[in-house]
Amino acid sequence: MGQARKYDFCILGGAGMQGKIVAKDLIQSGYSIFIADIDRTRAQKLMKKYPGMAASAYVDVNDIELTVDVIKRSGSYVIINCAEGNWNIQVYKACLKADVHCIDLGSEEEETLAQLRMNSIFRKRGLTGITGCGSVPGIGNVMLRYAAKKFDSIETIEVGFAWKSNMKQFVVPFSIESIIEEFTKPAPVVHNGKFINRTPLKTITIKNHKAIGKQKMLIVRHPETYTFHHYYKHKGVKNIRFYAGFPPHSEEKIRSIIELGFGSSKPFKIHGHEVRPIECTTEVLRRLQIPKGYRETENLWVEITGKKDEKEKIIYMNCIVPTLKNWEEAGCNIDTGMTASIIAQMILEETIRKRGSFAPEGVVPEKEFFRELVKRHMTIYENGEKLNGKIIGKVRRRK
Repeated sequence: MGQARKYDFCILGGAGMQGKIVAKDLIQSGYSIFIADIDRTRAQKLMKKYPGMAASAYVDVNDIELTVDVIKRSGSYVIINCAEGNWNIQVYKACLKADVHCIDLGSEEEETLAQLRMNSIFRKRGLTGITGCGSVPGIGNVMLRYAAKKFDSIETIEVGFAWKSNMKQFVVPFSIESIIEEFTKPAPVVHNGKFINRTPLKTITIKNHKAIGKQKMLIVRHPETYTFHHYYKHKGVKNIRFYAGFPPHSEEKIRSIIELGFGSSKPFKIHGHEVRPIECTTEVLRRLQIPKGYRETENLWVEITGKKDEKEKIIYMNCIVPTLKNWEEAGCNIDTGMTASIIAQMILEETIRKRGSFAPEGVVPEKEFFRELVKRHMTIYENGEKLNGKIIGKVRRRK
């Protein structure tokens, strides 16, 4: 990392939904950013919002050499990958070539395992790579890291999200392509110590959640199934399940998109041009306007069952996420973009010094991380009680 720093952070996919949240949080935290995106127009438009604090460039993260060139031009210390699609391995390779630290918002399960296997490469290079720096994966992983220390052995880990809105109008909660995959692709779980697949729409159950109430949940594929097992198999964990919950009006629209074929990734031709239905759907949904007065609340949760001193023990962790003033367009997506911003800042400021390739539960310090969430009006609970000053310390909230 010998080049002179021009910008503190380079955000790949910086003009997308999550990239814009990351950019805004970093700027508000006093850092400079370099925005790189495959959409030149959106990147330049975002750059103009932060004159003197931001620059922009075109990048296609599937092109490793181009990505290396953009990273070097940015002169950034930490790369934050918010690009849509499963390009995280390519970005990791580009960051190794450019000799910079990097984080991303999460990968497909197989890709996540490949990233964790790069641990020794990153460590030898004196670099840090962290995959899954969002809400879940992200906040949920760090809540598990905090709670797992209170167990001698762990039997079961359940993790997931639930959310609601004050209006029954469809607003895209996060990447529609990721949502379609969660509803339709087989969901790996750990059951009695073995990995098996479940069919999401055949696993529907009802759970009651703090700040949300009762909501239908389904087991979906998520990288935590693998990272939790990777980091806690030494505690004997036998069962791991990830649950997704959507309010009824949102679930209905998602099911319709799937049933009508608009979520398909199978390409077809229109006037000689090959397109994927999901790409068209994504672009159309980007044009949806957030209704005036629209608000969301989200509950990110982890439930751990195990033993301490030979006694049964259960810990239920929650992170309650509101819609914030001046962040209305982001809704509860702040818990993804802001988390990426926080963890990237921890690397820059050397709060995270460990080198290697990790998921958040392997390296992110809980106390400091929770303190930053509270500054951003996200509240952490342990078994229904707010984590007190002994854990988080006094926090001066950001305005």
